[in-house]
Amino acid sequence: MTGGDRPRRRVWRVVALVYALLLAASYAVRAASPSGEEELPVGLHAVEVPEVRADGSTGERPIEIAYGDVGPRTGAPVIVAVHGSPSTGDELSGLAHELEDRFRVIWVHLPGFGDSTRDLPDYSFASHAVYVEELVDALGIERVHLVGYSMGGGVVLHLAERLGDRCESVTMLSAIGVQELEWLGDYTLNHGVHGLQLGALWLLHRAVPHFGALDGTMLSLEYARNFYDSDQRPLRGILEGLRVPVLVVHGRDDPLVPFAAAEEHHRIVPQSEASWYDGDHFTVFLHPELVAGPIGDFVARVERGEARTRSEAEPARVAAARLPFDPSGAPIVGFALFAICAMLAFATFVSEDLTCILAGALVAQGRLELLPATLACFVGIYVGDLLLFLAGRWLGTPALARAPLRWVVSKEREERAAEWLERRGLVVIFLSRFTPGMRLPTYFASGALGASAARFALFFAIAAGVWTPILVYLASILGGELMESLDAIQRNLPLGILVTLVVGYVVVKLVLPLFTWRGRRMLVGAFRRRVRWEFWPPWVFYPPIVVWICWLAIRHRSAAAWCAANPGIENGGVVGESKSAILAALASREPARSAVCRWCPLPASATFEERVAAFDAFREREGLGFPIVVKPDAGQRGSGVLVAKDEDAVRAYLREAEIDLVAQEFAPGPEFGVFWARRPSEPRGRVISITEKVLAEVVGDGERTLEELVLADPRAVCMADYYLHRNHERVNDVVPAGVRFVLGELGTHARGAIFLDGAELLTSELEDAIEGIAGCFDGFWFGRFDVRVPSRESLARGEGIRVVEVNGVTSESTHVYDPKHGVLTGWRTMAAQWSLCFEIGVENVRRGAAKPSLVGLLREWAAYRREQKAHQGG
Repeated sequence: MTGGDRPRRRVWRVVALVYALLLAASYAVRAASPSGEEELPVGLHAVEVPEVRADGSTGERPIEIAYGDVGPRTGAPVIVAVHGSPSTGDELSGLAHELEDRFRVIWVHLPGFGDSTRDLPDYSFASHAVYVEELVDALGIERVHLVGYSMGGGVVLHLAERLGDRCESVTMLSAIGVQELEWLGDYTLNHGVHGLQLGALWLLHRAVPHFGALDGTMLSLEYARNFYDSDQRPLRGILEGLRVPVLVVHGRDDPLVPFAAAEEHHRIVPQSEASWYDGDHFTVFLHPELVAGPIGDFVARVERGEARTRSEAEPARVAAARLPFDPSGAPIVGFALFAICAMLAFATFVSEDLTCILAGALVAQGRLELLPATLACFVGIYVGDLLLFLAGRWLGTPALARAPLRWVVSKEREERAAEWLERRGLVVIFLSRFTPGMRLPTYFASGALGASAARFALFFAIAAGVWTPILVYLASILGGELMESLDAIQRNLPLGILVTLVVGYVVVKLVLPLFTWRGRRMLVGAFRRRVRWEFWPPWVFYPPIVVWICWLAIRHRSAAAWCAANPGIENGGVVGESKSAILAALASREPARSAVCRWCPLPASATFEERVAAFDAFREREGLGFPIVVKPDAGQRGSGVLVAKDEDAVRAYLREAEIDLVAQEFAPGPEFGVFWARRPSEPRGRVISITEKVLAEVVGDGERTLEELVLADPRAVCMADYYLHRNHERVNDVVPAGVRFVLGELGTHARGAIFLDGAELLTSELEDAIEGIAGCFDGFWFGRFDVRVPSRESLARGEGIRVVEVNGVTSESTHVYDPKHGVLTGWRTMAAQWSLCFEIGVENVRRGAAKPSLVGLLREWAAYRREQKAHQGG
């Protein structure tokens, strides 16, 4: 952490603390406020009914429904009026008082609103219809006339269906109905927008310290739940099935429920009457006298039998009602146009492609012009792209510096990716824009990797400016077919998501790479990694070996006897064994003392200054220059090994690493793995495997870059990801002709080294030399020496051997990774190695050696993995 980061972090901590205290205080104040169990306002009454669940069933918890009731109690027709959302039944009290001379009028406070119970399991139209039916039953009312205002239209339609013959008439008062004329006209997008609205209001109510100021307001969670829990799709069918007289009352200037919706309701209900007035959505409670007259006259005529039922409708209107919906007759204009465009922009946050398709369908239907539809989608998409980028900048960058991302995304990989993005940003953005499923990760990563905000904002604008008009225009041409596709997607949403993911994966992983030479070569490398078993991951190669180990455990009646093969190494060298402890035990006497590369421990318990001092003293004492190897004291399969070229590299490594380390002399020359084993009952051991470890390299031609050379090499391409990552600072450099560029420094297969079978180097002189070295290690019977020698010939003569490491029971006879060997050879060799390991372990147990418990081994493995991840993170 830099010095400038510390004050900034302290400020954020103070801000977070103040926010947490305010939020806690807000919750405390709200908890201490009255619970809502106050007396009802004058003029309201209440009944208790069972709660209604989302599946339509009723529970035992009582729900209180508040309602107003005016007019004659006997002999007069009963009107039940249902309000909209997010208001209360009080908005209909003025209408009730206008009608009370002739009718008994009941206006309901739907549960979740007003003075009724707020906390409900479900707030949908269908559930509210059940509540109102329970209220009607509780009041002993047999026959009712229903009036639904705004959202209440959905409730009364469900209620009319439930009441059947008890419903005398239905009045749709500025009421919602058919889905096609509600906002975006599509259930999936409307539902998504309602979901975003619910999420935003939830955060506003729950995450903002408002001390109760937002409770009970118009923009309540109940309002958001009402629309999120409801489904308008069935309402068209209910309207078309109504048999009773119907009145449609609507203002021509309604900005919330389009006038076209009222006209469509009037069309599809052939017996319906219409009453249009010059007013808006709010005229109902601001000037109730304007709508009370038509409603009162209609109900009176229904009572006298003068209003038409479905069976009495005019034939011409019945025929018109059967025609399919023609959206071109309901163009979106005025405030509704602004609202729809805003909704389209908002809906792109749910699904960009689906919104563009819907916008094009609206254009095809004649409801929207192409320009406003395209601009609305572009604005939403562009803002969404910028928000993703900023989210990556604000959230992704800090996340990359912390676990778990830092375990898999190193600083070098991050810098390389950022450099690549800067070079090819426009191409990347265009490809991701036209590839399903790739926008979010690409744009988020662009921000997280520190790409130029101004530059990428321009890229986003260009990509969205090309993509959006194309998709909206194509959708406007295909219109009907796309709407049918949308319906199919809605009916099979899980399948649609799965198909999208599969197609996106195939396009990204297989199709797009085919358009570039680099992509094709990377595909070749991926293919070869799968067909060449030396590159198989452990979970593919090892299952047969694991089965064999289980059989050996049964055969020898011990699951952990193999760990006793090396009593001189902790747990036999299963996992996490200390390199320094092994080297100390090996170098107890000659000839091993002279063969072991000089080393010194750098424990994590020491301070940074103490470790630097110990390192400097080690160099001075042994007279060592650079390079020097610094590596974790616990085995890491080559991970974390530094071949330091200077003092600065060592200091930087010691400053970051918080685990036990070992500094070791760097021995020049080729590296080999020599596997040695000896049964305790035998007079001497034998070498069972020799592996020559060759560092991969490419030869420059003076024309191609390092990346091009790696990708062109038939073997290097198999590990191109690793080689390019390790040499990320040089990938764009042209390698001079004839220059051999070594791609790695470590003789580890997982780190890119090539393993060759060195069986031809096995001589009696080599076996004698290894026998002499191994004999110095008390309690060592089975394992691999990693050694360096001046040359292949000197190894065969058993001369000049320098031991770098000794690996225990889980080491491998790595010569099998020679490309000339097949997987069957690998399995046979590993099986024979494990058989020998078990036999040595069992023999040692009989001689009194201890064997660890499986539980202890698992604990050791877990501790090792934690330490490994911590080191990789550092």
